[in-house]
Amino acid sequence: MAVGALPFPLMHPVAGITLGTTCAGIKQTVRDDLLVVEMATDSTCAAVFTQNAFCAAPVHVAKAHLSKSPRWLLINSGNANAGTGASGIENALSSCAGLAKWVNGDADQVLPFSTGVIGEPLRVDKIQAALPSAVKDLSINHWEKAARAIMTTDTFAKGASKIIEIEGKSITISGISKGAGMIQPNMATMLAFIATDAKIIQPLLQECLTEATEQSFNRITVDGDTSTNDACVLMASGASEAPELQAGTPAYKVFSQAVLAICKELAEAIVRDGEGATKLMRIVVTSAASDEEAVRVGKTIAHSPLVKTAFFASDPNWGRILAAVGRSGIDDMVLEAVDIYLGDVCIVKAGERAAGYTEAAGQHVMNQEEISVTVSLGRGQARQEILTCDFSYDYVRINAEYRT
Repeated sequence: MAVGALPFPLMHPVAGITLGTTCAGIKQTVRDDLLVVEMATDSTCAAVFTQNAFCAAPVHVAKAHLSKSPRWLLINSGNANAGTGASGIENALSSCAGLAKWVNGDADQVLPFSTGVIGEPLRVDKIQAALPSAVKDLSINHWEKAARAIMTTDTFAKGASKIIEIEGKSITISGISKGAGMIQPNMATMLAFIATDAKIIQPLLQECLTEATEQSFNRITVDGDTSTNDACVLMASGASEAPELQAGTPAYKVFSQAVLAICKELAEAIVRDGEGATKLMRIVVTSAASDEEAVRVGKTIAHSPLVKTAFFASDPNWGRILAAVGRSGIDDMVLEAVDIYLGDVCIVKAGERAAGYTEAAGQHVMNQEEISVTVSLGRGQARQEILTCDFSYDYVRINAEYRT
């Protein structure tokens, strides 16, 4: 069950970027599970990756290939190729070489990505056999097919797209993401692939992506688990007639804000599709001494199983929120300065139960599908927002049955 499952949006094709999918039968044979993305010659490419120490084999290979002017992405679902040691690296490299053969490129120009079960050998034979079909399917219009091919426990395909104008010329930005569980990114998301036709040098594109992911994908959590395979890629084909973007200019600011908006849309879609989720929760921390402090408090609340299960039960047990704030590790917190709101209902004022709070008012908010929790720390000017969801019976069922 997803919180307000989103219909797949109208996706604007990005000149210079094509996508092709097919079914390789890696874990199932009902839908496509292999995606190839091709970038035009002279495209630039940026990426961020998981901070999990046990990062998957494709993460190691993609990191190494990122500096080789990549032209292709190869993504499979159904198998993470993580926890697979040296053979996993060999399988990732072999997959890259297999694609390179069909597109007349170099293996180190391919960035591989995998998502699915950890610890199982990647069926490279199935990928190799399916590659010709995926390459033949390449098209600028296959964004929805691509979004569906990378899904695992997702219940809906996730996409976002927009066109902006720079000096009278249009720039298109389109992206897809996947993820529903094992979400606490520490860099990006489970997997996200964003493309634009803007002209921009690689270092500036990397800066744009890093800043955007910090304020979007790094502000979501479903269950507090950081995946071994998290990655987010931003590709720029340079096919737009708009002038090349330069750091510090108004044009670059417009572009970077648009990239951030796309990332935020994709990140929120992941939380809405959290495994078993029935509620979307916005944890807003204000008046913090720093952004880091605000994020710490927000994630402590968002990660609390007691808070998340109370929200699933629509139980206004505000003491669980108060307790999470108190154990967030903030030095010298002045309790009398802390206010907490559930929606627009003040539940804690000056560190204690608000005099006007009623259980009925709290229950009215908790009955809603989308709920905000606002914590004012009274310590400074920093403000941050964390998106999360509740824990339901289905979350346990989905993850208990994941390998069956």
